[in-house]
Amino acid sequence: MANNKERRIRRKVRRSYIISTFSISLVLFLLGAVGYITASTLVAAYEHRNNISILVELSDELPAGEREELQSLLEAREEVKQVTFVGKEELFNDPEFRSRIDFPIDESIITTNPMLDCYEVDLNSDYISSEAIDAFKSEVESLPGIEHVSAPSIESIDDMQHNLNSVTLALAIFLGVLLIISILLLNNTIRLAIYSKRYLINTMKLVGATKWYIMRPFIGSALKQGISAGVVASILLLLSVYGIESIMPRSISLIGYYEVGIIVGGLVVLGVIITVVFSALSVNNFVNMKSNKIHLY
Repeated sequence: MANNKERRIRRKVRRSYIISTFSISLVLFLLGAVGYITASTLVAAYEHRNNISILVELSDELPAGEREELQSLLEAREEVKQVTFVGKEELFNDPEFRSRIDFPIDESIITTNPMLDCYEVDLNSDYISSEAIDAFKSEVESLPGIEHVSAPSIESIDDMQHNLNSVTLALAIFLGVLLIISILLLNNTIRLAIYSKRYLINTMKLVGATKWYIMRPFIGSALKQGISAGVVASILLLLSVYGIESIMPRSISLIGYYEVGIIVGGLVVLGVIITVVFSALSVNNFVNMKSNKIHLY
């Protein structure tokens, strides 16, 4: 009979430990998910701002030798990061380019390629402004052999950048509030787990156990729980990231595996810090509490 009762108590303790660990894992996973979304938004905002391309269309009469000189001239400019040649056949058969055209291309009607060979010019981030782009466009259009220079509207880029900054700020605030709420919830969860063992702590104190002797097993258990919770949260986050990347279009920028690894490592470290610190504080509270008041807590 006594053995059955002891087994039931052990099952309850084990169940309580598992529920507590899984609760911590879910909170850590939520923090990691919001952190991943925030980091991806920052990456998208940075890449959108710093990957501005200008299309320089070339005349069909421009000889190949002069094209190479023109490319060298463009590459020598300080505002240019990279120059890539795009042939008119490649441009005409590009599905992304075709998707931008409002009307379908009927190849039975269009017998010749209406496109022009061009250079795709990527600008350095220091020169991405309406004044710099307008000046670059005017100077390049004046060069011989240039038919047209197409540049994106910097106003639309600034508007989108402003929207991305607003979204990033909102996510950062949400992440901060969520972190505070999560810490409070985890603190209560851990305190309740220690609360159920307050009489054991008091008994150990009465028989002369030192504070460190009492706290050591609780801190060791908290360390294991923090690592377990961090690993479970990391697995859930990695599965979510894999699912997101498998359905997201390639054109949408997401953070790389290095950044995801930092978030995953941060979840494990955060789980350990939270469980160990809050467990130590809770155990210390009961160790310092007078024996005649522990039942009133």
